[in-house]
Amino acid sequence: MRVIISAILLMFVFSDEIVKAAEIELHHNAPDRYVVVQGDTLWSIASRFLKDPWRWPEIWHQNRESMKNPHMIYPGDIIILEKTAKGIQLKLSEEKAIIKLSPKMRIEKLGVHGIPTIPTHKIKPFLSQPLVIERHALDKAPLILGSSDNRVILSTGEIIYVQDLPHDKGSLWQVFRASKALMDPDDNNRILGYEAIYLGDIEVKNFAKISSVTVTHSVQEILKGDRLLPSTPDKDIYYMPHAPDFAIKGRIISVYGGITEIGENAIITLNKGTHDGLKEGHVLAVYRKSEVKSPSDEIIALPDERIGLVLIFRVFDKVSYALITQSSQAIKVLDAVKTP
Repeated sequence: MRVIISAILLMFVFSDEIVKAAEIELHHNAPDRYVVVQGDTLWSIASRFLKDPWRWPEIWHQNRESMKNPHMIYPGDIIILEKTAKGIQLKLSEEKAIIKLSPKMRIEKLGVHGIPTIPTHKIKPFLSQPLVIERHALDKAPLILGSSDNRVILSTGEIIYVQDLPHDKGSLWQVFRASKALMDPDDNNRILGYEAIYLGDIEVKNFAKISSVTVTHSVQEILKGDRLLPSTPDKDIYYMPHAPDFAIKGRIISVYGGITEIGENAIITLNKGTHDGLKEGHVLAVYRKSEVKSPSDEIIALPDERIGLVLIFRVFDKVSYALITQSSQAIKVLDAVKTP
């Protein structure tokens, strides 16, 4: 069976439009041809050719709706970069690369899946979980009492006990713990919401006044006192990256995992949300503000330096979550984000 990757790439592979080099700039080392491989993402392939991968919609007739019904491409297909007097064009070659396969057993799901825009495994845990909550929102959620052997840390495979677990909301639940307040540094540290940390998944074995459940997956230590919320169905992960058509400026206010310096594929929180016009798929540039001291000890502000790009994948009223897709240096909390 031939493994199908997807062609959301058709936005630049099958376009009959010639894109002017002055409008979309190529990398100085952009390849003349590229062989598609399993595991590619739309962003990673576009990044091989374009300095600003988020400008894909301009290459495909500025029509984001067309991407909802993509053609398919396969491992071994070749994308060719053509440079003409009129401009540049990327298209699918009729030539096929030869891929050597070694004998091995492989299990594949039936059906065809499109190539993802970004690494989906990085953001999947954040797509359905209510990461931003009101204060005390978890106080009435089902409570983890612990295990029969009084373990302090509860992990995958263990049977634990839960109080007040309703039987009418299914047998699959997720574990959360209330965490820090998210504050707006540009508005006197006004509280924008509270972050709930996702810890893992459980499956109910027996509903009762004290229900027994099994930890099926854990990403962090699960403890007595943690709370449960019902699992929600997986969400389709397809985004059409594009810059907002309005000027916006915000800040990075938090990094998932508590680190302070971050790079590509890290999850960050911004102090802007739907109230400010942000939507899933918006791309923002990250800027670093720097200053130097002159020989006379005068503090001189330097021009803001662009150091990365982020893709917004989940938006709440006052905050949003984004994936860092490019970084030229370490990105930090309080760095600015702006319309590219």
